[in-house]
Amino acid sequence: MWLPWEYGVRNLARRPMRTGLTLAALSTVVMLILIVVGFIRGLENSLAISGDPNVVLVYSVNSEQNIENSAIDAVTSSLLPASLQNTWIRYGIPHVSPELFLGSRVQTAAGSTGLGLVRGVTRIAPLVRRKVRLIQGTWPQDGQIIVGKLAAAKLGFVEGELRVGQVLQFEGRQWQISGEFEADGSAFESELWCDLAQLQTATKRQDLSLVALLLNSPAAVPEVSLFCQERLDLELKAIRETEYYASLQHHYKPVRQLAWMVVTLVSTAGIFAGLNLMYGAVAGRVRGIATLQAIGYRRRAILVSLMQEGTLLAAAASLLSGTFAILWVDGLAIRFTMGAFALRIDGFTIAVACGVGLLLGALGAIPPALKVLRQSVVISLKSN
Repeated sequence: MWLPWEYGVRNLARRPMRTGLTLAALSTVVMLILIVVGFIRGLENSLAISGDPNVVLVYSVNSEQNIENSAIDAVTSSLLPASLQNTWIRYGIPHVSPELFLGSRVQTAAGSTGLGLVRGVTRIAPLVRRKVRLIQGTWPQDGQIIVGKLAAAKLGFVEGELRVGQVLQFEGRQWQISGEFEADGSAFESELWCDLAQLQTATKRQDLSLVALLLNSPAAVPEVSLFCQERLDLELKAIRETEYYASLQHHYKPVRQLAWMVVTLVSTAGIFAGLNLMYGAVAGRVRGIATLQAIGYRRRAILVSLMQEGTLLAAAASLLSGTFAILWVDGLAIRFTMGAFALRIDGFTIAVACGVGLLLGALGAIPPALKVLRQSVVISLKSN
């Protein structure tokens, strides 16, 4: 004979203080797991979607895959489309983007400072960087810049310090923000974009960091690599953009492993905390559990009922934490070495966090319940 479903539900309402404390503890554990897994998913998503399989990056062979350290001759941007047959050309315009990419100390008019990522580009850049879209304002003119949606997070500025019309100072010049852009959550959203020629003038540089080419087909990448190998005087190398960001993912693999370790530790700590709470919850019901045994309910039925109570609490905690995470945590910008990215509370994140929460609720009731059920019914009935 099994205990009625309503019995477990009513038991939760009979002890509101204990139920509330258990619910708060379970919600905290689930929320911590949501945040850490959301961090991992946000980092992976930002790097995964940053590359375009049809775009190849050409930069210095001596930069060791760090574009900020790359310096190539400015003539490279005209040599590449003239020497290659598979560069995307539309209306007679080769889709080739010469760019200067560097880190710079940025200061606002209010005195806030931060280390930002600045990219000098031409008007061809949006044709090559096809994910970039202006969401407000205009393309930068003389003395102007456009800022990525996550640039404020990268700089460590508060929201509103990078509004259109604000003035920033870097590389010894003042720049007015003329617009804001987004790029589907890719790494470009952490950057500040300005006119290439003006950035070269401000930094007193005539070289480039890289040239990005949009090709007709991903199969044309070997042709670009062959050109770089033949022109030894230019000291160039080519890499598909998706492969470049995949190498960054490999670079941040220890960070992801550490984050998963944190998830494991938080889950383990949550299990012990849950066991402690469950022991307290069951210890206060020794006489009631003995009474159920005395009137004929089997130990198995009582154990299932206690697991039901824990599962209901865990489900409620998962629902509360998941709702809070979707409304207020999803999309929260996180500052990181590569720039900034947004926490991602997706289906996988919710499944991991809620799965741990439900297991904690269901399995956490077993050890204390078994301890009480093993006691003599007569002794349990006499307990206070």
